[in-house]
Amino acid sequence: MMFLYHAALKQVATKIDILNDEFQYIQHYNPIEHVKSRIKTPESIVKKLKKDGYESNIPNMIRYVNDIAGIRIICSFTSDIYLIADFIRKQNDLRIENIKDYMKQPKESGYQSYHLLVSVPVYLYDKTLYVPVEVQIRTIAQDFWASLEHKIYYKFEGNAPDYISKDLQECATIVAQLDQRMLSLNEAIQKYSATENEETQPKKQV
Repeated sequence: MMFLYHAALKQVATKIDILNDEFQYIQHYNPIEHVKSRIKTPESIVKKLKKDGYESNIPNMIRYVNDIAGIRIICSFTSDIYLIADFIRKQNDLRIENIKDYMKQPKESGYQSYHLLVSVPVYLYDKTLYVPVEVQIRTIAQDFWASLEHKIYYKFEGNAPDYISKDLQECATIVAQLDQRMLSLNEAIQKYSATENEETQPKKQV
């Protein structure tokens, strides 16, 4: 089973690499800053099953743990998140199993990101199996916030003191404001560049 998850993760990573190359060499714009991928450890899988009240066995792992294989795409701006998500949704060989837009509806903790659960075809010698891979797309600022939340969650086993949770929520608001300002600034730069290019273009003589 772990072999299948590794194979599925390679499939998705290849698609992201191709998208990265297309934007860099053809579109002359690259929304992807970097990509991280991981496979949950057996210990982490067992812990998740126990936390959700399930016995630790292979059938329960397949049925209830959908994020064993995960890939995280970090981009510059919030607009890039939907651009990349649209690319993934348009892949004909992927099955979109679930979408969670934590951009429009952040979690209570303040967490923001965009999640896609996709089933990826893994072509074996005598058959093809579809294996789930969770894709997370977020900005640099959101990833910074989420990494701290992850540390706090494991430090306090999901029961952080109220004052820490409150401060974390306030930081999430600041991150959202920062992302919005950076997006507006980038749009202003693009608009200025377009205007400057028009002014420097030689005018056609009539």
